[in-house]
Amino acid sequence: MKPWTENSLLEMFSILKTAPELAEAPVVFFMSKVGDGPFKVLISTILSLRTKDEVTGPATDRLFDKVKTPQDILCLPLEDIEKLIYPVGFYKTKSKQIHKISEILIKKYNSKVPADLELLLELPGVGRKTANLVMAVAFDQDAICVDIHVHRISNRLGICETKNPEETEFYIREHVSQHVWKEFNRPLVALGQVICRPISPKCSLCPIASLCEKKIEKKKTRNKS
Repeated sequence: MKPWTENSLLEMFSILKTAPELAEAPVVFFMSKVGDGPFKVLISTILSLRTKDEVTGPATDRLFDKVKTPQDILCLPLEDIEKLIYPVGFYKTKSKQIHKISEILIKKYNSKVPADLELLLELPGVGRKTANLVMAVAFDQDAICVDIHVHRISNRLGICETKNPEETEFYIREHVSQHVWKEFNRPLVALGQVICRPISPKCSLCPIASLCEKKIEKKKTRNKS
């Protein structure tokens, strides 16, 4: 693997953020709906799990047209929450999780979302991806949110050699400057949704193809033959 410095990573993220090919990526639309309020960021991220961003965005809008606080959630029957968030994946389970999270926030945290990664992980339905995104987006903390796109592309670029998103998160935590952590998610997710797909990535359209370890290795192989 080639070394990635803080400056080279920031340069890459800058290219991706301004790349016109990625301007219409679903994640861009989704993040525009999340806002910066911790409760909305938390709930919208839970809705996004195993659901396409283009589905999550409208579902978030429908729910938060009706509610603003955990108290508002508890005033809605579960059936109403289900109707508002449908057709997000596992909408029945997520409606129960949202209801339970709202109860916990009211009882334990004075209706506030805790700005603490470990406390967030104790909430129903909240995994490391969700907790890190809340820390980064809602609380502007240095957090590394790794989903399948970030995991796949980090490995293709030669940033790491890991087997799953959790391994990727902890590798980045250990080997990459903390100042860069929260830059990883949005640009790499956009790249993964539009160009750097799991099968048949569109390398000819990629704005950072010259930096890609996978493409470099392919070129070496061709030259040897």
